Amino acid sequence: MSTVIDGSASVTINSGAVLGITSGTAVASTSGVSVDFNSIPSWVKRLTVMFDAVSSNGSSLLQVQIGTSGGIQTTSYVSIAQTSGAQNASTTGLLFSYRAAATQTVYGSATLCLLNSATGLWVWSGVTSYNTTDSGSFLAGSKTLSGTLDRVRITTVNGTDTFDAGTINIMYEG
Repeated sequence: MSTVIDGSASVTINSGAVLGITSGTAVASTSGVSVDFNSIPSWVKRLTVMFDAVSSNGSSLLQVQIGTSGGIQTTSYVSIAQTSGAQNASTTGLLFSYRAAATQTVYGSATLCLLNSATGLWVWSGVTSYNTTDSGSFLAGSKTLSGTLDRVRITTVNGTDTFDAGTINIMYEG
């Protein structure tokens, strides 16, 4: 079955999923060591994380972690953030920035797409920019989940730097 929609209406398809984009509730990232978005519907196949002027009090890189009803996953990620030929990598989350400094704010978005529902493989890509330089980062990565994605956490690689500015939100679709 094929349906064309103009974005002004949602259409229910055979699987019961609702087409269209759903926006989360924007969260001020002005305190704490993480920002969590929970209760993501089971039908989600694409999820975008958006940052506006996000910074922390330290120099640890920003990352996104995903999870299932069993909790947030903190291992077995494949992730890079690259700028001008230099790159950082992480296995603890999907990097959202190449560099970090207490005076630097990050802007941009990155998208998680379910590549293979049989294996739970999610892929990550995006672009970010910084207020203190004239550069940005290209992001890429992947993570396999053994269950249905239902939560997203934004934190730092060291897990101890505290957010001190900005806004984070998600949007998702089936």
